[in-house]
Amino acid sequence: MRLLFKQRFFSWFDSYDIYDESGNTMFVVKGELAWGHLLRIYDARGNEVGCIRERILTWMPKFEMYLGEQYVGCISKEFTLFRPRFNIDYNGWHVEGDWLEWDYSIIDSAGRSIASVSKEVWNWTDTYVIDIQDPKNTVFALMLVLAIDAEKCSRRD
Repeated sequence: MRLLFKQRFFSWFDSYDIYDESGNTMFVVKGELAWGHLLRIYDARGNEVGCIRERILTWMPKFEMYLGEQYVGCISKEFTLFRPRFNIDYNGWHVEGDWLEWDYSIIDSAGRSIASVSKEVWNWTDTYVIDIQDPKNTVFALMLVLAIDAEKCSRRD
């Protein structure tokens, strides 16, 4: 399954539209006013399917992932000098990628690819292509991509 992850150009808070290969809206992500990033993910019918909440007052950025009110895991940035690394507390997954963080893969504990993410460079807003191997992992992979993007945005601000 291939998704196009595109940040909205005019938005007070982080807002994204996620499309399938045919251009159909699959998910809408809406940022909310909060201490740190708070992103809610809605399906095409407007039902909330997930949430990413940044924990504040932590040494390194940390984002918690929720399905409804149920906590399912977190992603936190590790302290490194050159190549960014993330610690993922979900299903034994980890992230491997380049030092620019524009192209990376989400890998499971057995070394199998869950998803690959690549940034389209020549766009006005952050735009990513997400190739997901198994559709059942779509929301979880999307939450990780959103958390990594939010962490990068925090660094730029």
